[in-house]
Amino acid sequence: MTEQNELIKSRLDALEEIIKLGINPYPHRFDVSSKAREILDTFRDPTDEKELEELRSKKVSIAGRIMAIRRMGKASFCHIKDDTGKIQIYIRQNDVGEKLYSLFKLLDIGDIIGVNGFVFRTKMGEISIHADSFELLCKSVRPLPIVKEEITDTGEKIIHDAFADVELRYRQRYLDLVVNDGVKDVFLKRTKIIKSIKNTLEKYGFIEVETPTLQTIYGGANARPFITHHNALDIPLYLRISNELFLKRLIVGGFNRVYEFVKDFRNEGIDRTHNPEFTQVEWYMAYGDYYDSMNLFEEVIENACIEACGSNKITYQGTEINFSRPWRRIKMTDAIAEKNGIDVLNMKKDDIIKYMKDKHIDFDPAISHSKGLLIANLFEETCEEDLIQPTFVIDHPIDTTPLCKPLREYSMTQIEEMKKDPEQVIFVERFEPYINKWELGNSYTELNDPILQRKLLEEQAERGRGGEEDTHPFDEDFVRAIEVGMPPTTGVGLGVDRLVMLLTDSYSIRDVILFPLMKPVDSKI
Repeated sequence: MTEQNELIKSRLDALEEIIKLGINPYPHRFDVSSKAREILDTFRDPTDEKELEELRSKKVSIAGRIMAIRRMGKASFCHIKDDTGKIQIYIRQNDVGEKLYSLFKLLDIGDIIGVNGFVFRTKMGEISIHADSFELLCKSVRPLPIVKEEITDTGEKIIHDAFADVELRYRQRYLDLVVNDGVKDVFLKRTKIIKSIKNTLEKYGFIEVETPTLQTIYGGANARPFITHHNALDIPLYLRISNELFLKRLIVGGFNRVYEFVKDFRNEGIDRTHNPEFTQVEWYMAYGDYYDSMNLFEEVIENACIEACGSNKITYQGTEINFSRPWRRIKMTDAIAEKNGIDVLNMKKDDIIKYMKDKHIDFDPAISHSKGLLIANLFEETCEEDLIQPTFVIDHPIDTTPLCKPLREYSMTQIEEMKKDPEQVIFVERFEPYINKWELGNSYTELNDPILQRKLLEEQAERGRGGEEDTHPFDEDFVRAIEVGMPPTTGVGLGVDRLVMLLTDSYSIRDVILFPLMKPVDSKI
């Protein structure tokens, strides 16, 4: 029998003894009046003995998980942990009675108890609860990883036997949350960040809406979808890759400012900044353009940073990042010129291909038919690594998206003439915000010309039929909505998980997702 199985057997034996005592090890409820942090803060600095005596007369009831036990004959100490922190409990047989003290002897680290008593300070100066009574609320039958803390003479905290196996932490997040205190703080910050984003948007009149997760046609981004099947309707369905096209339908319908937090699903690679299931917020504003979106994006991020971190400056993995407004704004072609010293606008498509081959810059041969896509590829491969401080990269080639308005400096006649020449690149009013080398979002001055919209979507669908993997199919109903008439509109998509990574100094996207996707393994005791 393994050591783990022996520990489980020991706990099961203790469970039997508890039941023999006539005690229900899994009662239905317990009245909680106090939290560990509240008690520690309230009793930390009594001004005199009289005030301390008054505090001692205050009864408290608290519940939490046992994290340490120190038994000493007919009196014992334990530490319990609730959702706010840890506090010491003092239990004495003379106070709780022989039966309850016998119960306490059968308890283990990991069990959950409720305690009634009063607060006092031990001879060692530790604020504790003197138990008048306690109740077993849940007997744990599987042992916790034992994490031990040592405080050195200099006050440094040293952790021994930490639950540190990264993959195991992701798979068993419940244990990770119990034994690694900092993990919960990350997700509490995540909640603050999301709440801050909502507050900023709603301050400007945006309303929260919901759109479908299951879609008959996927779209709104260049990505591969997950495919499922609806048995009752006998049709294929797709998990959404974006909620953009539905939110635009709402703009058409008269909802002028909308936002939605969603889970998007993209059937692509997994690395430290990508997860197939991720959280995104998108918002759309009628009668605005991408300049309005840049201004609002800056405010949304700075407010979230201040709410979560107390400042608009952070340190991420040793690098200081300043979210103060305004952020730098640079055209994609200017970023390429700044980094590579070349003017792609005045280069032939074949010259760009030669340059990339000579410099050993990766590109997909499937995109080489388009000068615009080559320019975007060159930017991604050479410029992103330098974009540490918050930067808006603006004015992208039209080839990168069929959902965005061309630059306002173009006339319709110019656009038609430029499309006839493969060496001419049409640019659109699109920006991507970059922070710490990462693309954090995407935004357009949305295309609302139904004729051009239909043509661009048809061209993208044709490229998909020609082998380009990350295009999306033609959505006739969406074009029909645009034909009804959509006012001038700007929209933004913001990757929430990457933002949380930045603001919590988390190395991997899996550190900020409570239950990240993991490859299944056999579960053995």
